[in-house]
Amino acid sequence: MDKEKEGLSLLGAKNTTYSADYNPGVLETFTNMHQDNDYFVKFNCPEFTALCPITGQPDFATITIAYVPDVKMVESKSLKLYLFSYRNHGDFHENCVNTIMKDLIKLMDPKYIEVWGRFLPRGGISIDPYANYGRPGTKWEQVAWERLSHHDMLPEVVDNR
Repeated sequence: MDKEKEGLSLLGAKNTTYSADYNPGVLETFTNMHQDNDYFVKFNCPEFTALCPITGQPDFATITIAYVPDVKMVESKSLKLYLFSYRNHGDFHENCVNTIMKDLIKLMDPKYIEVWGRFLPRGGISIDPYANYGRPGTKWEQVAWERLSHHDMLPEVVDNR
């Protein structure tokens, strides 16, 4: 088996099972082939859905995940299935974003990670929670603080929601 495919059961599987509720157990990793240099990996997930925990109505968002890997990287198909598992899960926007980040930290132990949710409005208000983490005791801890303290200083023009 190829080194980069070790431990991956979902990639290339013919019959994909979709979890009916929140399931971090579906996440899988593979070995970072470029541990000798720092780089960002960015996922844009424009079809995220979860349910309002109070009304049960669907909430739609674009979730952006960017991280600097160390030894482990998240496999993209497993990430898609994980994000899909929120489809019937009732949770507040802020909790979704923080839980996604914490699940990925637990899974990969990245040097740095940020998760940003851009939710479509309901009741005339859109909510865009942002969370990040830099590994304590490293330069990435300072990067996390700098990015958080300057986050959204120049917000995008919201003309489509």
